[in-house]
Amino acid sequence: MQPIISVSGLSKTYATGFQALKRVDLEIRRGEIFALLGPNGAGKTTLISIICGIVNPGEGQVKVGGHDIVADYRAARALIGLVPQELTTDAFETVWATVSFSRGLFGKPANPAYIEQLLKDLSLWNKKDSKLLTLSGGMKRRVLIAKALSHEPQILFLDEPTAGVDVELRRDMWQLVRKLRAGGVTVILTTHYIEEAEEMADRIGVISKGEIVLVEDKAALMRKLGGKELTLQLQAPLAAIPPALARYPLALSADGTALTYRYDADGADNAIVGLLQDLDDAGIGFADLHTTQRSLEDIFVSLVADKP
Repeated sequence: MQPIISVSGLSKTYATGFQALKRVDLEIRRGEIFALLGPNGAGKTTLISIICGIVNPGEGQVKVGGHDIVADYRAARALIGLVPQELTTDAFETVWATVSFSRGLFGKPANPAYIEQLLKDLSLWNKKDSKLLTLSGGMKRRVLIAKALSHEPQILFLDEPTAGVDVELRRDMWQLVRKLRAGGVTVILTTHYIEEAEEMADRIGVISKGEIVLVEDKAALMRKLGGKELTLQLQAPLAAIPPALARYPLALSADGTALTYRYDADGADNAIVGLLQDLDDAGIGFADLHTTQRSLEDIFVSLVADKP
């Protein structure tokens, strides 16, 4: 299947000389939720802004739905809805007027029933006649989402959409994202809340210093780089790991009271059984044990830290 967004060899250097993107190659599949992760200044917003037609590209090519964003920018832009980080809204307009106007900007005919349902989905219906200047920050964020969806785009960009918003809005937003994905909309999000990417995304992309470090299916990434740890609280402290246990990747705590065994989830059962048997044979007893799994945040931090 042809990707709905195709980025090839994309670079961007600003007038200051700062190179925000360095030959980025990226394909985003139709109907997926794609999470783009990276530290501040990594190039996330620049990449999104170029795809959405807000920032001019340097070198390279970007296609949206098969349309070149430069040669056929109108067709490409019509497929996209963007929720920016900044709360930029027309303060004296009502919610209904500003969302309806955004729909008209894309040449879409009036559709009051669609706008009504959109506002209800975002818990904005009781605010439809309120002027934007009277709304809270969270409500203004909801209006930005409604504006981005007003023309029924095939692609929705959410740039740090839940930064500084309340728990209720975050919950409503992810319910809406799931509903959109079920309807075939492709969702691309950047977020600092890595647990949201871990919960929501189909694929994860990591960008650092203007370069794509990794793109992977979330499940495959967690299997490949996640790993697990088994921690054994010992009945008596050890001075060192006995030679009989040298074949296991074990780490002894500084006070000698705990052993940590790192392993991949696949095919680990037999190895753990063997480890426990060898511990028993060596006369090492343990009082308690528990397992933990490396999180997406741990993986992200290690990937960015490894980038020179």
